[in-house]
Amino acid sequence: MGVTTSIATYLIIWWVVLFAILPLGTVSHADAGIDPGDGGDPGAPVDPKLKQKFLTTTWVSAIVFVVVWLVIRLGLIPMPSGPSNF
Repeated sequence: MGVTTSIATYLIIWWVVLFAILPLGTVSHADAGIDPGDGGDPGAPVDPKLKQKFLTTTWVSAIVFVVVWLVIRLGLIPMPSGPSNF
């Protein structure tokens, strides 16, 4: 797996993991019993803790990427070597 493919694979893994981690530990205004005010959504999180979630996403993605890289490197999932002829 080349550098460009590795970066693209890591970025895809990062976004998938981010969307899996985003809902964890959030408390909505409705759950907390707080009035969201005029025009506020009662389902919006009170404190989304985005910095913590981005950091968690980064290290979880790194672990998942290493596992994917090892699976490909060990040949458990073969990667195509070039364009295939149909």
